[in-house]
Amino acid sequence: MILSIIITILVGALIGWLAGILMKSRHGFWMSCLLGIVGSFLGWGIANFIGLYGGWVVDVLIRIVGTCLLIAIVRAVLGKKF
Repeated sequence: MILSIIITILVGALIGWLAGILMKSRHGFWMSCLLGIVGSFLGWGIANFIGLYGGWVVDVLIRIVGTCLLIAIVRAVLGKKF
């Protein structure tokens, strides 16, 4: 249980970091973790809704796109460079 939580945080941080680079976003480690985890679920949910499935590479790409989408939403709501 605790190991899966640690892995989720690390993968979320990695995905948040990659999405932050793609979106030219400036946020810290903990915000990367939060955005990566929430954005991963957002991307996964959208992909399941439209019926997009694949291997682990497709899964990682879907999660990065979901996190980029989440960063764009946060930027639109906050109205500043995030």
